[in-house]
Amino acid sequence: MIAKPEFFLFRKQRESTVFNHIFLSILVFFSLGPVVLLGLNSIKSNSEIGLNPLGLPREIHLENFGNAWEKGEFARTFKNSVILVVGTVFAELTLGGLAAYSLARRNPPGGNFVMIYLLVASTVPIWLYLVPLFFLWRQLGLINTYHGLILIYTALNAPFSIFLLRSYLIGLPVELEDAARVDGANELQVLLRIIVPLAWPGFLTVGLVVGLGIWSEFQVALIFVHKPDMFPVTTSYFKFTDRFGRDWAMTSAGAFMMIAPVLVLFLALQRRFVEGLTQGGVKF
Repeated sequence: MIAKPEFFLFRKQRESTVFNHIFLSILVFFSLGPVVLLGLNSIKSNSEIGLNPLGLPREIHLENFGNAWEKGEFARTFKNSVILVVGTVFAELTLGGLAAYSLARRNPPGGNFVMIYLLVASTVPIWLYLVPLFFLWRQLGLINTYHGLILIYTALNAPFSIFLLRSYLIGLPVELEDAARVDGANELQVLLRIIVPLAWPGFLTVGLVVGLGIWSEFQVALIFVHKPDMFPVTTSYFKFTDRFGRDWAMTSAGAFMMIAPVLVLFLALQRRFVEGLTQGGVKF
């Protein structure tokens, strides 16, 4: 009996699917393994972490979270990080959205040159101009201020935000916008009532990427913020590990609390995040 070609095609597809599942399982293990291990160590005692750092806990010590929250003063630093994230995301979506709409729909002279400039600017590291920026911020009185950090974060993320939003807006049909203008809508109404509802996956993607980046940003905050009561959560955790570096259980609990909001937010919005990247990241 001769096997049909469909049989070999099905077998080949099945072998390819099995390989993909194995490869993705390995990636999941390397991605989530450290997070799971950190969560397990955060509910162990110091002695148990020393004896069994990779195994399950014998006794659960939830008091590690309370001690880390109190001694690390995370209530204040979490608030500081939330202010920085919300302020930067709002400025990025507002200013970046207006710039992307202008470049995608108004076709200003030199628009392609602006996009090339933004693409090149996104590859320039901040360390090339960090020293003059620090002296400028000190002269302007923007050191140890929320708006000083928000301005820097907004500028650093602007090339990515404008580039992605413009690419997303180019793929939207213009017929609905033309119909709204025929009905008497002005440009602002078209933007708020037509463009934003249609492009909200792109805005959500930009907000999520920028927000996660600001939450985990460390180096700029360490340089431009020196007051302990204004430290974001990453800088405060760095100081926290200096004080309690030998208390592995409490430092693990502090690290787990620091990454938990980011992890939950990303897992809740991952589908929209992938949709926004795939639909808006290919057109130029």
